[in-house]
Amino acid sequence: MDPVTPEAFAALLAPEGRALLDSLRDHDPAQELALATRLRREHPAELVSAALGQARLRQRAVAKFGAEDAFRMYFTPGGGEMATRASVASYRARRLAELGVRSLADLCCGIGGDALALARLGIRVLAVDHDPLTVAVARANAEALGLTELIEVREADVTEVDVRAYDAVFVDPARRGGRAGGGRIFDPESYSPPLSWAVGAARAARYAAVKIAPGIPHEAVPAEAEAEWISDHGDVKEAVLWFGTSPGTVRATLLPGPRSLHTTDPLPDPQAGPVGRYLYEPDGAVIRAHLVAEVARELDGRLIDPTIAYITADELRATPYATAYEITDVLPFGLKKLKALLRERGVGILTVKKRGSAIEPEELRRKVKPQGPNSATVFLTRVAGAPSMLIGSPARPPAPVPAPAPGAAGRR
Repeated sequence: MDPVTPEAFAALLAPEGRALLDSLRDHDPAQELALATRLRREHPAELVSAALGQARLRQRAVAKFGAEDAFRMYFTPGGGEMATRASVASYRARRLAELGVRSLADLCCGIGGDALALARLGIRVLAVDHDPLTVAVARANAEALGLTELIEVREADVTEVDVRAYDAVFVDPARRGGRAGGGRIFDPESYSPPLSWAVGAARAARYAAVKIAPGIPHEAVPAEAEAEWISDHGDVKEAVLWFGTSPGTVRATLLPGPRSLHTTDPLPDPQAGPVGRYLYEPDGAVIRAHLVAEVARELDGRLIDPTIAYITADELRATPYATAYEITDVLPFGLKKLKALLRERGVGILTVKKRGSAIEPEELRRKVKPQGPNSATVFLTRVAGAPSMLIGSPARPPAPVPAPAPGAAGRR
């Protein structure tokens, strides 16, 4: 997607641009060529191009921000992708509000996703970014959602902003090669600004949160920080370093909910043992937070392999921190054997999961060619060091035990 110039974006905010953009809410991107040709008879070509690009960005943003907000907001090509998902931003804003935070400096604010969530809870926000177009977009979003009284957007180098007047600091360093959406950056010191600077800014504040990539090594977490990994509907979205909360705490938070599993003294890795009737797949945030052992203890379970984060147990227990499957077959890895088994059982709907296996799910489906009315899940993994296949299906959670009727005690 071509980058939007500040001039073209300013035209989108004018009455003609707003009306044009509103008319494109439900447009079909597949018909854009004909649509653009027609619109250019009535509007400047640059405005039409900017409006069509913005309309596409809004449609993509619905999954992250919801339709009500996404179709009122504005985005840059990379800004929507890098912005915090609304559910995660709202969760973090609630945590900060519960700490008593009433004002916050949002450094590297991007298009303003976190600032919007904070302001909606009544927190006054200074939103800072160095890119002129990004600043214009963040300012437009505050206006579009009626939050300008609580959000001040400033174009500046975040390393030069005085934040001492604020209760808290939130830093979201850029982790891609440019705001337009370059490749991911894995070295924290190559973030913009570097992680070391962000941690220094956090240490100077009463409360602070630093957004980082979920793959950060645990040994890179400062001793005085709380490290939190957050997933939304099972997908790990981010990690956060918290300062001023619970030093040394490791936390896995699952949204919606939220449900949080946390400790300051993680358990040692659980023992491995034979595959039982049930297999539990821990949520990604639990795995990233290294809290699989805590879930295994809750389930009275064990690992299927010392190096694999699958838990097995002989009983089915309800837990929000892992998805349970009932296992029917444990086989050495072999495509011919798997294909024959699936054909025998009429499996045409095949879910493939892998951990510790080199084969890709789509490659496996292509080779076994599942056909039939039934469904199954196959896990490509290792059991006691050996490449293996576990076949099963999602397990139904155990039914709650009904409470005895009044006066029923002692009846025969």
